[in-house]
Amino acid sequence: MEKQVNNFMTKHQLLSAGSTVVVGISGGPDSLALLHFLWSLKEQKSLTIIAAHVDHMFRGKESQQDMEYVQNYCKQLNIKCEAKQIDVTAYQKERKLSSQVAARECRYTFFTHVMKKHKANLLALGHHGDDQIETMLMRMVRGSTMNGYAGMQPKRPYADGFIIRPFLAVTKEEINRYCKLHGLTPRIDPSNEKDSYTRNRFRHYVLPFLKQENAAVHEKFQQFSENLHEDQAYLEELTTGVMNKVMRKKLQNEILIDRDCFLRIRKPLQRRGIQLILNYLYKEIPPTLSSAHIDMLVGFCESEKPSGTLDFPNGLRIIRSYNDCLFTFNEGNIEPYEFIVPIPGVVELPNGHQLICEIHNKVEDIKGNDVFLLDEAHDLQSLKVRTRKNGDKMRVKGMKGHKKVKDIFIDEKIPLQFRDHWPVVEDSQGTILWLPGLKKSAYELHTHKSRYVILYYK
Repeated sequence: MEKQVNNFMTKHQLLSAGSTVVVGISGGPDSLALLHFLWSLKEQKSLTIIAAHVDHMFRGKESQQDMEYVQNYCKQLNIKCEAKQIDVTAYQKERKLSSQVAARECRYTFFTHVMKKHKANLLALGHHGDDQIETMLMRMVRGSTMNGYAGMQPKRPYADGFIIRPFLAVTKEEINRYCKLHGLTPRIDPSNEKDSYTRNRFRHYVLPFLKQENAAVHEKFQQFSENLHEDQAYLEELTTGVMNKVMRKKLQNEILIDRDCFLRIRKPLQRRGIQLILNYLYKEIPPTLSSAHIDMLVGFCESEKPSGTLDFPNGLRIIRSYNDCLFTFNEGNIEPYEFIVPIPGVVELPNGHQLICEIHNKVEDIKGNDVFLLDEAHDLQSLKVRTRKNGDKMRVKGMKGHKKVKDIFIDEKIPLQFRDHWPVVEDSQGTILWLPGLKKSAYELHTHKSRYVILYYK
């Protein structure tokens, strides 16, 4: 087994000399064997080993005894041990998560803390070849992304370093033999035998059948996993180049894409393009996000309906408006506003634009919807800029009668997410003078005088 794992680590460049490695340890056979294995390489590779244990407090005194066992074992080997009790049940209820998702979040948060504390570049976890088979099959049955179907990677970026999984090359049976050979007496979690957990059902009923067909089935799944990850990396490279042309705006918490451009790319790249967007925005993909969300999003973009919204996990909203499709965590962050416009002066608008007011005394040829001219004789004492209100109407320049601001937004195909934040300029009588950048009213100055007020929208 040692030779298999060493070859696997060399192939995937998992462990370099002088590394500081945090080892996630529960006290069970897999993690205990991993801790012992890496400890045995400590002198040869000049490693600094830190054990990290979380008591999830699911099993009361029994799980506390697991923690004490890990602490005592580490003391025997002179391994620094970081252990913590976390009330995962309270965390689970507070955030309305499943027990497994809550436990994972708490565990990984602690691992990150330990890595930062000890300036560790590696987090080693005890997942083995049988775990890989179970993971890939579960995701195929439940639905996942292509990266999800490919299973666990031997090495992937995490925190300020990497997660490594040296035991993906071996089976549970080989790990048990390793424990016996080296006199390790791991703790056994009784929940591993309960068929109420999906993974356990795969482990107890599906995995034995596969091993009967091929005792080395874990090697086949691992090779399939690596091939899928390689294919995915290549396709993602292609997708990145294509999506750079599709994205019209890219900020920290939101991305705006051109729907027509997106639909012109091939379907496999569409799905991967969406995945790239989600990876960028989420940073850490929520466990509740699956392939069903990707398929739903592709259908959302294909729909002939001009507008609509999708709500994704953790507050991500996808807003479709005509040819715009916005992925955002910022929706609703801009509150309704109303500001007095100083003459002269500048108003910084919450949407990132400026409204600049100046007094001119020379004739200029000024055109376009980004500027608006006002007679200085107009009542300018309470010139305001505000967000829209229900029932807003204006006399559009060149038209008879009044038109609803709502209808102007629709006619101009203004995306839904921008309408409630669009600036509206009105005078002291509440008469709408201008929708900056969009439409002018009939009250704009027609002929230049020696002095007049000019408003710029930038």
